[in-house]
Amino acid sequence: MAQEPVKVLVTGAAGQIGYSLVCKIANGEVFGDRKVILHMLDIPVAEAALNGVVLELQDCAFPFLEDIVATTDIEKAFTDIDVALLVGSMPRRQGMERKDLLAANAGIFKQQGAALDQFAKKTVKVLVVGNPANTNALVASQCAPSIPKENFTALTRLDHNRACAQIALSLGEKKGTKISAQEIKNVTIWGNHSSTQYPDAFNAVYNGEKVTSQLENEAWLKNEFITTVQKRGAAIIAARKLSSAMSAAKAVCDHMRDWWNGTGDSWVSMAVWSAGNQYGVADDVIYSFPCRCSNGKWEIVNGLNIDEFSRSKMDATSKELSEERAESFAALGL
Repeated sequence: MAQEPVKVLVTGAAGQIGYSLVCKIANGEVFGDRKVILHMLDIPVAEAALNGVVLELQDCAFPFLEDIVATTDIEKAFTDIDVALLVGSMPRRQGMERKDLLAANAGIFKQQGAALDQFAKKTVKVLVVGNPANTNALVASQCAPSIPKENFTALTRLDHNRACAQIALSLGEKKGTKISAQEIKNVTIWGNHSSTQYPDAFNAVYNGEKVTSQLENEAWLKNEFITTVQKRGAAIIAARKLSSAMSAAKAVCDHMRDWWNGTGDSWVSMAVWSAGNQYGVADDVIYSFPCRCSNGKWEIVNGLNIDEFSRSKMDATSKELSEERAESFAALGL
């Protein structure tokens, strides 16, 4: 018997990331040969551009695209969805303070959380991409009390992929060969998708051996590697005068494909509900941990050794997330 199509919502679908993302979903890069119905939401001023995306999707003649729902109506967009990819958010504008950005996005994700609660399936898998992604995901979950907290995640897979790529480049240079980022396993991004995130390569492996012993360059792993990953988004904006849409769309697909189908023999980085974690991270934030996925569920990888250096980095990003939580909830009167 044929499976029902997966109903996938993409918000901000006419934007840069959305435009790069919808074709990947329709082409089977997330759900394989399972049919999809694309729900695409954008704001009224982008309606003409959204309709243009519909025309292009039709022209692509994707074999797995069952139907398209393109709308500016939030109820129509969120009704009966299986997956919500919440890409759209308010970007930081010149002169805008951090608290103003948090407050503006808290309002957006309060509305979207309420829409999920009212219209989506209770089993919906939610991935927040729009920044500040971790705290936006927290706000959405808070405003969708009928949906389990573990159904809300935020994107740190882009940072994870960036970290794998940097290790592959550095290790390849040392060995005098080309190494694929796909061959680097068990990297972790801890914390927030922000400049406080902690890219951790101390458990990473290549060909079954620790990267640390192969690189023999702890100074690079504790300094340049971390700052390169933290500042990669800014470097891309400086180079192309636009944000990293292509790599973000790829990371969204990676995150959701692994959550849906499983991670196999490695772990990946996912920002998830922190309650009950064994790493001393504050409860009730959306924090990036090493996670394995199977049967449509994620599980934090426990038992990793945390030294004093890592502890300080993990605590700093946890502190930022607690501050963001307080500011966003205060703006919403929660």
